[in-house]
Amino acid sequence: MTATPDLAPIIEPVITAEALEAEARRFAAKLASMSGPDIAVALAWTAGILLGALALLWLLRFGLRLAARWLSPKHDKATEQGKEARRHVGGWTMIAARFVIGIVAVAMILNIWGFDVRTGALGAILGVFWRAGFIIMFALAAVEVFGFVITRSLHRGARHASDLRRAAQLRTLAPVLKGVATSFVAIIAVMLTLSQFGVDIGPLIAGAGVLGLAIGFGAQTLVKDFLTGIFLILEDTVSIGDIVTIAEFGGVVEDMSLRTIKLRDFDGTLHIFPYSEAMVIHNKTKSFSFAVFDLSIDYNSDIARALDLMRDIGAELQQAPELGPKMIDDIEVVGVDRLADSAVILKARIKTAPGQQWTIQREYLKRIKLAFDANGIAIPFPHLKLVPPDSPIPVEPPRAAE
Repeated sequence: MTATPDLAPIIEPVITAEALEAEARRFAAKLASMSGPDIAVALAWTAGILLGALALLWLLRFGLRLAARWLSPKHDKATEQGKEARRHVGGWTMIAARFVIGIVAVAMILNIWGFDVRTGALGAILGVFWRAGFIIMFALAAVEVFGFVITRSLHRGARHASDLRRAAQLRTLAPVLKGVATSFVAIIAVMLTLSQFGVDIGPLIAGAGVLGLAIGFGAQTLVKDFLTGIFLILEDTVSIGDIVTIAEFGGVVEDMSLRTIKLRDFDGTLHIFPYSEAMVIHNKTKSFSFAVFDLSIDYNSDIARALDLMRDIGAELQQAPELGPKMIDDIEVVGVDRLADSAVILKARIKTAPGQQWTIQREYLKRIKLAFDANGIAIPFPHLKLVPPDSPIPVEPPRAAE
């Protein structure tokens, strides 16, 4: 029979069905020639190897958690949140570790029972898969540890940042840097794994530039999304937690990845935009905000009194313990903004902390309505007068000249 096409160019010596069959016959003969004491010794060694493999897996798991604890910020080491985060570190690494240690344990057990795994064809196969598994295990461990360290460190920096914008920027950078680190480690791991199966990675590395150029031309939108997202984060245009409007959609920025920005609006709908489609972003919570008021009063109302009430209500809000800290400055009463068809429009605004403009606006409107009612300042609203069809239309007599 001929060599297996998939494995022949990969593993040396060339693995054939005849070679595997010959090894199986030698193993059967060796097994048949073993005496009772030899079998007992082999069984003892087998049990010892299995116990050693389990102990090694436990030590590896303990080492990953210890590394996560050592690398985590001091503030998080004793908290339940920090403990829960460290508990999930190493999940994928342990899956790969079981595969690698399992191959080693199988090879050692076969060797004890007389199967030559060092020079035989089966040993060559196990060796290739062991080395590939070790590379994958190390890559997964690096990804999980790096991701844990990046996330916890940047979130810790965000908690201790003196500037709220700086804190939001650090929280936004965490998933982006984690994605970049994961991609970098994954590329290296794939290259090394392919080399274990006989693939010459030299041409792959040399052609990576050409491939990247081709991908850049063929997937210009993806490249544009990535670059736009990087600049949005570095320039602090928008961060996680901001309230923004993109096109006709608005909401809280819930997540920013390497390619997309996600908004959660008031009714819970999640809007996902590629960065290339977010051409204009209206950030309503950058550094500070304004609660703007356009109040309509009747033409017969006392304008001066209305403006005084607007200032008084603004001062009341600033003295309120639950609202004052949310206001950055005194109310700014602009005055008469325009004369509409049926009302005089008075304009004012209050500078607030980022995202607090709606809280201040709701409370101010409630209080100014009560104040206008108490002082006889009417807020005009449309009226509808019904006239029976057979009745004459009432006409007011002209007023006498004063």
